[in-house]
Order: sequence, then C-alpha cells, then structure tokens
Amino acid sequence: MTSVMSLFAPVEQDIAILSDNLKQLVGAKHPILGLAAERLFGAGGKRIRPAIVFLVGHATMRGAELTVRHRRLAEITEMIHTASLVHDDVVDEAETRRGIETVHSVFGNRIAVLAGDFLFAQSSWYLANLDNLEVVKLLSEVIKDFAEGEIQQGLNRFDTELTIDAYLQKSYYKTASLIANSCKAAAILSDPHDASTAHQMYTYGNHLGIAFQVVDDIFDFTASADVLGKPTGSDLSSGHLTAPTLFAMEEKPYLRQLIDREFAQENDLAEALALVNDSQGIARSKELASYHSQQAVASLRELPSSEAKDSLLALTDYVLSRMY
Repeated sequence: MTSVMSLFAPVEQDIAILSDNLKQLVGAKHPILGLAAERLFGAGGKRIRPAIVFLVGHATMRGAELTVRHRRLAEITEMIHTASLVHDDVVDEAETRRGIETVHSVFGNRIAVLAGDFLFAQSSWYLANLDNLEVVKLLSEVIKDFAEGEIQQGLNRFDTELTIDAYLQKSYYKTASLIANSCKAAAILSDPHDASTAHQMYTYGNHLGIAFQVVDDIFDFTASADVLGKPTGSDLSSGHLTAPTLFAMEEKPYLRQLIDREFAQENDLAEALALVNDSQGIARSKELASYHSQQAVASLRELPSSEAKDSLLALTDYVLSRMY
C-alpha cells in the first residue's frame, strides 16, 4: 500500500512549516491549556487535512507560489479538526486515540472541553483575520456541522430506522464538511473569481471525505483492536449504526432485534458482529466507498495537470487501499 506521506511529497516542506507553526499559534496563556496543546500538536501525525489544502492550493495556483493565506487556512483546518477530536473523545469517553492517551484521560473532562473550545476560538480568530468573508462563511459552516453531526449521532443511537441517506448526511457533517469546505476555500484564495474550480474542489473534498468515513466505519468490523486503538465493534456496541450494519440489517432481520434491545443479553454483541460479517454489509460498504472515490476523481477532470493534481488523484486510491 502506498504511504500517505509519499503522496504528500509535493507539499512536504509546507507540512513541516505548518507543524512548527501550530504549537506557536495555539500558545495559550494558561499553562494547562498550553500543555494540552503541546500534547495535541507535539506528537506529529499525518496532517492529512492541511496537506489536502496545500495540494489544492498548489493545483489551483497553476505554478505560482502559495500565499500566506493558504498557509494560514491549512493551519486553521488542522486546529478545527483537532478541536473536534478533543470533544469527540470526551463525548465517547475514549481513553486512547490511535494508542495515545486522550487529553481528557490525562487532564480531565473539564480541561479537555476547555482545550477544545480554546482551539475552536483560536481558529475562529485566525479565520476572521484572513479578511475573506466567503472563506469565513465556509469554515464557520464546518464548525456548525461538527455540532450538528454530534447531535445527530447522539440522537440516533440504536435507531434501527436510520437510513443510508441519514448516515451519509451525518458522515458529511462529521468528516466531509471540513475537507470539502477547506478545499473550496483554498481554491477561492487562489482565484476568487473562478467559481467553477472552487465548486469542483468542494465536490472533490466532499466525495473524498465520505469515502474516508465509510472506510473508517468498515474498519470497526475488520481491523484489530491494536490497529483501531479501541475494541473491534466499538461503534456498534455504542449504538452507532454505520454502513456495514445498515446494509446487513436488510439481510439479517434478527440483527435489528439485537440492536433494538441494545445488546442487553449476554453474547448479543458477539452475535451481532457475526451477523454483519456473515452478510454483504461490508462488501456493499466497500462499493459505496469506491463510488465516492470515483466521484472525487471525476471532479478533478478539468483541473490542469500538475504534481499536486497527481497527488490529489492518488489520494483517492489511497483511501480505498486502506480497506485491504
């Protein structure tokens, strides 16, 4: 499988500069918040979302250098993403994320919530200072979408009437919105008068984000606990019904009964996991991810050839390769 970092070779230097800047940008006056920020940004990470912003920036600048605003947009994108993860971990009571202790498990829920709020506030301040109203609106929409996604996910726990369309809408709110709107924002910063390219970049980010989320939801059934950083089937056990489960329920009526009673009886969860794995749920979910990956590719068709475009195209293959 191609390494995601190799796909980001055209923006490797941009990512290095971003990583150096992040800890300074969130430099909180309170030492505890500063320590929380250091923990969040000091561990590195793949920086997938800001890397996509850099790639879209390079692809739409058509050979010209990235602007300071492009770089700040990438930093804002990573701050918003990280803030959402901090809050997600509090809501989900997650002790680890990818094998690393979460902020709330180290500092407590109160500090974790404040740290997430602080990151959202800092990102909003830097966003306002871009002095581009359209970009401000796009990224503000993302923060609203995160909240909407969390609310929907909480209200829909163990809801066997949930539809695939509702699942995809929630996936947009929680994952695709940030990628789609930051891609569009990057294109706008490159050329504020090219509405067509901006829309194409939004479409690319939307479909890539949905594919990414569907693949992550497949992992909940197929990956080991070591890879996930949490027990296999933890989303299902928490009542979060994702594509594999929704498709499986169409084949396995008894699965609906197990979910309706919230796995109250011994071995209910194990039986539910077995039913999903014995169905076409995972295979159909892979087809769904492939469809959105193909749509992301199609949205790049009119973009001029460049090294950055090649990486954006390769990223759609990388997302799918994670399934195998």
